[in-house]
Amino acid sequence: MRGGRLKRSVGAWALRSLCAAGLILWMSGWPAHAGDQEDPMTAMGMARIPPGTSAASFDLPSLDGGRMGSKDFAGKVVLLNFWATWCGPCKDEMPSLGRLREQLDPNVFAVVTMTTDVQADGIRRFLAQLRVTLPVLFDEQQDVSRAFMVRGLPTTFLIAADGTVLARAVGPREWDSAAAVALMQQALGQK
Repeated sequence: MRGGRLKRSVGAWALRSLCAAGLILWMSGWPAHAGDQEDPMTAMGMARIPPGTSAASFDLPSLDGGRMGSKDFAGKVVLLNFWATWCGPCKDEMPSLGRLREQLDPNVFAVVTMTTDVQADGIRRFLAQLRVTLPVLFDEQQDVSRAFMVRGLPTTFLIAADGTVLARAVGPREWDSAAAVALMQQALGQK
């Protein structure tokens, strides 16, 4: 009888130790397999959009006085960012969008920003203060914002070269981080 208790005691101890070790590894973020790498979309905290979801088309006035539309970005991977000058988190992430744009080939990748703000001079001052150069489109009637179901700012969409929406991020991100660049390269088919 004594031997049976000892075996159960050792078995219980081993089970507790194994569970504790697993919990420690899980809490430390250690991957289940040594070769695993986190998916860049997961690393960026982006929500995947159901496959085959087409991006809404648009044709809007731009800050530079012209017009830009979805046709101008055909065949490119697009990071479409909805923002406003009054949005603190938008201000925080805007410089990283500019830096991301500088890191990737403009022939295959574009960062496009869209705002419902209507004060062009205020937007120019805002961008100058941040030392950011990005295309800005005016969604004055909020038609595009509604089509993309934007509910909070900033909201950013990753659109594939074929015009399908891949993912959405609500809230600010570090768009020039290694994870963001890896995600854009993955969308471009370079990784």
